[in-house]
Amino acid sequence: MIDFSLSNKQQEIQEKYRDFVEKWIVPNRMKYDESCEFPWDIVKEAYKQGLMNGPIPEHFGGSGYGILEGSLASEELGAGCIGIGICIDANTLALTPLLLAGNEEQQKKFFGFIKEQQGVAAYCLTEPNAGSDVASISSTAILKGDKYILNGHKRFITNGEVACIHTVFALTNPERGARSLTAFIVPTDLPGIEIVSKMEKMGQRASVQNEIKYHDVEVPVENMLGGEGRGFIIAMKTFDRTRTGVAALSLGAARTAYEISRNWAKNRIQFGKPIAANQAIAFILADMATEIEAARMLTWRAAWAYDTGQKDVSILSAMSKMYASDVAMKVATNAVQVMAGEGYSKDYPVEKIMRDVKLCQIYEGTNQVQRLVISKGIMK
Repeated sequence: MIDFSLSNKQQEIQEKYRDFVEKWIVPNRMKYDESCEFPWDIVKEAYKQGLMNGPIPEHFGGSGYGILEGSLASEELGAGCIGIGICIDANTLALTPLLLAGNEEQQKKFFGFIKEQQGVAAYCLTEPNAGSDVASISSTAILKGDKYILNGHKRFITNGEVACIHTVFALTNPERGARSLTAFIVPTDLPGIEIVSKMEKMGQRASVQNEIKYHDVEVPVENMLGGEGRGFIIAMKTFDRTRTGVAALSLGAARTAYEISRNWAKNRIQFGKPIAANQAIAFILADMATEIEAARMLTWRAAWAYDTGQKDVSILSAMSKMYASDVAMKVATNAVQVMAGEGYSKDYPVEKIMRDVKLCQIYEGTNQVQRLVISKGIMK
């Protein structure tokens, strides 16, 4: 028998994050959207309340959530503000390679360091000429004695300038190309790390994305994760685990856009009746509600597949990320349309949501790449 109800623990997680969002994120989302500053006060409060690093095991300073519980948390964060929410969730993304491929000594050291610092980490994969095409990465980490000499150029790195740890992917043998791609933990206090620029963005403006250059950075051998040449596998397995988080963030934002536009349409009187009484508007709202529910079920299905070790997890995580972010973009656009001039103004957050959810269709693999992953998977 299939049961879609949540356990008491899962409901508690929802309520805990929802309370945090209502108290800390909702009142501050427009401030950070306008200032483009990293919301350190909110991140520190999230640490204080035990809301950071949810899917990381408790003995490493996380909450020990499964991916489904993590998705419930991410939906609530997305309902408040994706830009602030991703500041929290991107930390989990960056630490996932350490969780998946780190040895006991590495995990104890670096998870302990993050917890002690109450800091954030950055996932450094994308380069100017290597976005969706990970095989085109050109950054190098050449072994010299007991250190790897890291040189390279990364771009669009979330949390880059504020992180105390970078998880960097680089080639250890350029002649072998992507087969030598390797992951490293790089503390940001090492000499030779240059923050080149900060990206000016349409949406998710509370989070920071940076262009970063590494100039002869000496990375200790013991900071390599999983062995030379394991980087591509680590990166893909990381996305299998984290793409449902992007789906859930998108889902939360869609939910908020729908609720605001629905409530507005129920109270906006035109031609002597609420505009929600007009079939043209009512049907838009009906489609919103249906597609949000479908996206939630697919997101939960993908998260459950990961938690239970199903073989089709790569396909399902790609499906959930693609579908939920596409739904969020459609719902946000329709919310603006339903509310017309009010929706386009900053008096309501739907214009912000419309700007924010666009990026969910782009990062952690564009939705065109998700379709490529899905199509390859279903053809096997």
